Amino acid sequence: MGQPRDAGPVIAEAASHAALDALKARGWMASAAESCTGGMVMAALTDIAGSSAVVDRGFVTYTNAAKMQMLGVASETLANHGAVSEQVAREMAEGALANSDAQVAVAITGIAGPGGSEHKPEGRVCFGLAVEGRETQTETIEFGARGRAQVRQAAALKAINLLQIAANTV
Repeated sequence: MGQPRDAGPVIAEAASHAALDALKARGWMASAAESCTGGMVMAALTDIAGSSAVVDRGFVTYTNAAKMQMLGVASETLANHGAVSEQVAREMAEGALANSDAQVAVAITGIAGPGGSEHKPEGRVCFGLAVEGRETQTETIEFGARGRAQVRQAAALKAINLLQIAANTV
């Protein structure tokens, strides 16, 4: 018997196909603002042939300076709430939408690990979802201290699912 197969890429591929199909059906382009996932959402989407019909652009904004410069996240928001917060995820998603030709944008900011603090533990990831003409939604998920790679993979998959849900919601 060989090594156990990592099902993560297979799950991400299926989720990416579903998200791309939903976006195509809606006639939407998508963008993403990624911090802790470092481009994993856009990589998963663009692994699929034909993704250029719905993928506009991605922003990898790992530093606070990048969040401010590329997405317009306010320095006050970062100072008052920290980079890992729903407030920053909201501004990231809204900035990705405003600075692209997309109709939907997802944002991810979190602590993949190792490490964290009492107030912001390892595995905490905040998401933002901005859709033209709709109120921006935010959500925080505590993935737990399952390891950096697993947190990043779970966060990317959640973001891809958010794109699909947005495209399927009237």
